[in-house]
This record gives sequence, structure tokens and C-alpha cells, in this order.
Amino acid sequence: MADPVAPVLLALAAILAGAKLGGDLAERIGQPAVLGELVVGILLGNLDLVGVPWFRGVASDHTIDVLARLGVVLLLFEVGLESTVGDMLKVGGRSLLVAVLGVVTPWVLGWGVGALLLPDASPYVHAFLGATLTATSVGITARVLKDLGRAQSPEARIILGAAVIDDVLGLVILAVVAGVITSAERGSGISYGAVAVILAKAVVFLGGALVLGVAVSPRLFGLAGRLRGSGLLLTTALVFCFTLAYLASAVGLAAIVGAYAAGLVLEEAHYVDFPRQDERRLGDLVRPIGTLLVPVFFVLMGMRVELRSFAHPEVLGLALLLTLAAIAGKQACALGGLGAPLDRLSIGIGMIPRGEVGLIFANLGLSLTLHGERIVSPAIFSGLVIMVVLTTLITPPALKWSLARPAG
Repeated sequence: MADPVAPVLLALAAILAGAKLGGDLAERIGQPAVLGELVVGILLGNLDLVGVPWFRGVASDHTIDVLARLGVVLLLFEVGLESTVGDMLKVGGRSLLVAVLGVVTPWVLGWGVGALLLPDASPYVHAFLGATLTATSVGITARVLKDLGRAQSPEARIILGAAVIDDVLGLVILAVVAGVITSAERGSGISYGAVAVILAKAVVFLGGALVLGVAVSPRLFGLAGRLRGSGLLLTTALVFCFTLAYLASAVGLAAIVGAYAAGLVLEEAHYVDFPRQDERRLGDLVRPIGTLLVPVFFVLMGMRVELRSFAHPEVLGLALLLTLAAIAGKQACALGGLGAPLDRLSIGIGMIPRGEVGLIFANLGLSLTLHGERIVSPAIFSGLVIMVVLTTLITPPALKWSLARPAG
């Protein structure tokens, strides 16, 4: 009987080797490593066009998908560890303003693109297109900021804080749009109570995770410090991270929201007296695991891009206008930095990528129907995927350029 782990090992070997080669080439031309990982993923995933179909199977492999999702959870945990709740509260008001501007504007622009290019489609389709443009993929920007050593800058904290709020607001908008479509399919009215419940869950989770987490984590590490054995600091931190990530998913939020909240809550003061921490910070202990799993996420996301979609002019037209709307819509976020000594352009650029969040939203559209027809057709889905890829590829070099500009 064949060993079921063997194909996964071979796939990981290919993905990691490709990620490192792509990252090296990207850095040689002055770009962040994540851009090389994404491009390598696109190349590997489309080798079936030249008669090598094996990587297309890897892109749909369930085990690789789980490892990639775990990688992005660890990435957000690492980024959260580099800030504290106090740091986030200092930019909390601006993060909220940035998030609101970055949700409302893309929704309106996306709705307009749908109405312009798909005039015969239902208004529900236009509304859903707008909804898919609202979310921000914090994973892409977080990786770029981390690669550039800017994860602790005020702009980074505003971007990451806004992205978390963005996820909640995007979820609410998507819930409203999906609820309206479902109700229209059933011939009934929208349940505003159901929307209120989703919003309440999000607020309670985020508030509870930060407030209770600050109170609970020192006690948790105090108890764990009494245990015998090695690796207790890392293990305790991962237990805390994975628990919050699970709870976020359980209440209908993305798991990465819980992972980021866990990183924010854990401060060095909570484990400074932790026995046997062998003089290393928690972030240094987590990093090797992230080095293994985080590249899997970015390569896999690139592998899921089908270059065949670019062969259809109508898909390209929709994708181009959706991409322009996605970019322009997030530049409204820069207004949230007015009146403060902040790099407003970098804030706007940092909110551009849709990444895995946009793909999740687009995929949901495939499951929604109205009068027996899908809200998101295969052609529309292809256009959305291209938009996600373009916004993801544009952000790393644009953000690096923006952050490298001379002050003022």
C-alpha cells in the first residue's frame, strides 16, 4: 500500500524549493520575496499548458491547502507579536476611519462597474461584485511590511488594525447582500435580526479577545511555567493562538483575525520570568515554523490562478475595471491619515490586496443562486480571480516603492 504522506512530502519539497528560488530572484531585482513566491506559484500551477499537469493536482490537494491556511494563521500571529494592544489603541480611531472609507468606496465603485459592464444582470449581481471588493487581505501586506522591517511603524499598525476591522465590516456587508439574495430567491424579506446577530458576534469576539486575553494570558503562562519539559513557551503561545483562531472561525470571522488578536495580546511582560526560555524571544521561537509554512500559502495562491482566463476579452475587460475600482477604492483610505504625520499613500497602497479574502468572497458567489441562476457566473468568477491576482501582485512592489520615498 502506498504511503499517503509521500505525495505531500514531494509537493512540499517542490513548493519550498520554488518559493526560495522565486524569493531570491525577487530580492535580486529589489522586490520583496513574497512577490517571487506568488509568481513562482503562477508558473508552477500553469505548467499543464506545456504538458506537465502534476502541479494542478497539488493546487487542489486538501492537505496542502490545510498547511497553507495554517501558514497564514502563523504569519498573522507573528505580526501581532510585534505590536501590543496599547500600540493598536493609539491608532484605533484612525484604523476605524481607514477601514470604513476602504469598505464603502470600493463597494460603490464595484457596484458601478457591474452596472456598466453587466447591464442585463440583476442588481443583486452588481451589489455582490461591490461586496467582493470591500475586503482586504492582511496576509499579503503583513508579509511585505515584515520583509521590509516596517511591521512596527505607525502606518503598519493603522493598516493592520484597519484590515482587521475591514474583515468585520466586509463580513457584515457580505452577510447583508447574501441575505437579500437568499430572501429574494425564497420570495421573502431580509432578516435584519440575523445581520444584527453577526455584527454583535464580531464586536463581542474582538472586544472579548483583547480585554479578556490581556487578563488571562499572564495567568496562563504562569501556570504553564510550572510544568516540566522543553518548548513550553512556544507550545503555550501556540495553544493560545490556535484557540483564539478557532473561536474567531466559530463565530463566523476569519481565523486570521483570532491569530492576530492573540499576537497583540501576548506581551513580553507576560512571560519575561518564564522558566527555561533559553534567552530567546517568543517571536524568534515562532519564526522557524513560519519559515516552513508561510511560503506554502503564497505559492499555493499563485498556483490556483488559471492563465487560460486571460484568453477571453470580456473577462479581461471586467477584470481590468474591477482592478481599477479595487485600487481606487482603497486609496480613499488615505483620507483617514489627514491631520497626522503619516505616509497616507502607503496606507492606501497597503489596503489594496484582496488575496485569499477576495477569493473566499468570490467563491461564495458561486453557491448563491437567484431564479435558478448563479449570482456569480464562471466568467464573472474568472474576472474576480484576475482582479485578486493583480491587486496581490501590484501591492508588494508598490508598497516597497512608497515606503522608500524620501519623507515629505
